Amino acid sequence: MRAFLRDNGLSTAFLLLFLGALAAQSFAGHATFNDTQVSDGLEQIGYLQYVTSSSFAADVAENWQSEYLQFFLYIAVTVWLVQRGSPESKKPGEEGPGSDADQNIHASATPSSPRWAAADGLRQTLFSNSLLIVMGSIFVLSWLAQSVAGVVAFDEQQLNSYQAAVSWAEYLIEPDFWNRTLQNWQSEFLAVGSMVILSVFLRQRGSPESKPVGAPHDDAR
Repeated sequence: MRAFLRDNGLSTAFLLLFLGALAAQSFAGHATFNDTQVSDGLEQIGYLQYVTSSSFAADVAENWQSEYLQFFLYIAVTVWLVQRGSPESKKPGEEGPGSDADQNIHASATPSSPRWAAADGLRQTLFSNSLLIVMGSIFVLSWLAQSVAGVVAFDEQQLNSYQAAVSWAEYLIEPDFWNRTLQNWQSEFLAVGSMVILSVFLRQRGSPESKPVGAPHDDAR
């Protein structure tokens, strides 16, 4: 167990942080939801009813889709775009998918390479782009979940206010949907852009996300 935790400390730590933050969000969201219910003259609901509600699902999914969109775009653009001096980027002149030798694929695959790295055709293409495909798929699914849960939550609010409900397609052009979506997107893009630029000039000793403390600013590593 100790060896497992050492070898998987980063993923374990973030899994625990995720579960803790999700639990905290559920309690805070439940309290906020009931405060709104009381102010609107409606009945409060229990915790289990809240965490299985469309309101909670929409709040969770809208954050997930923005995070996975961030990683999807970052993985895609860093293939072709560079930032001189940033450890988050390849060096200028290294743009593109790289050669077979660089990527250890086809005839350049090693005995320890994943089996599909040495394959040809569709299998090798899928494996070569598997990270982007999975990140993009999770983004699409979480965006879909946000939109479905969001329209249910929106319609509940509409009915409580004696206003007409809307369809899923109509909700996709509602300001409520895009306000939920864009407030997350802009913060993700800002955070990634800040990391790219700040990592050129700032250091964190011991972190693989930083260049060595004494590295020149214009070096990628």
